[in-house]
Amino acid sequence: MGRTELRVVLLRCTENPEELVAMAAKLCYSAADIGELQQGVSARDQSAFVRKLIEMGHLSPVEHASFTFGIEGVSRSLLAQITRHRIASFSVKSQRYVGEGGAGGVFNYIIPPRIAALGESEVREFARQMEQIQQWYDYWLDKLKDYGDSAKEDARFVLPNATETKLVVTMNARELMHFFSIRCCNRAQWEIRRLATEMLRLVRQVAPVLFREAGPRCLVGPCPEGPMSCGRQAEVREKFRRL
Repeated sequence: MGRTELRVVLLRCTENPEELVAMAAKLCYSAADIGELQQGVSARDQSAFVRKLIEMGHLSPVEHASFTFGIEGVSRSLLAQITRHRIASFSVKSQRYVGEGGAGGVFNYIIPPRIAALGESEVREFARQMEQIQQWYDYWLDKLKDYGDSAKEDARFVLPNATETKLVVTMNARELMHFFSIRCCNRAQWEIRRLATEMLRLVRQVAPVLFREAGPRCLVGPCPEGPMSCGRQAEVREKFRRL
């Protein structure tokens, strides 16, 4: 245990998500029954239709497609950010019921890249600080041991934002588009930007038309950040083209 890295898995998604989106949208403008719509949609490639829906901003049918991710190697600091996206479902590893570290090991933690870039001596110092915090955590577990498993809910108060957490997250495609537009931007905090970019890479594999232009808002127009823009729009567009 100790220093850990981001890992994201696409656990589940709506079967044939783009076909489902097309069927939901066509229902709005058709007198056909569900069976006829389903047969008609399945018989033809719906890529152009789905692309047109997105270009028109007709996004309510997009909400019928959902995607569930398993995420680990992220900090409690990231957890505070991602749970601000409210049209989503979250299941998170509990520090109240699951202990950190143990058996002489230190809890898993995330090192910010700027600290890692300072060199090995500073990485060792960061690790030493995490080990010290583990000792404080273990100290309070011992002091509160008469409370049994409930000791963890108070001992966790000394743990830092760097502590790793694990979570399962489900979002529909429309909320994912919004999430990517904000969190893939260069002005987003580095950890959630890294997570959002990896999530986008995964969903593009199963729904390439839906997420063809997903990403920071500067991919399809001028940067909305104004004077706070990173000024690297061409670089950003190339990065997400190659994703």
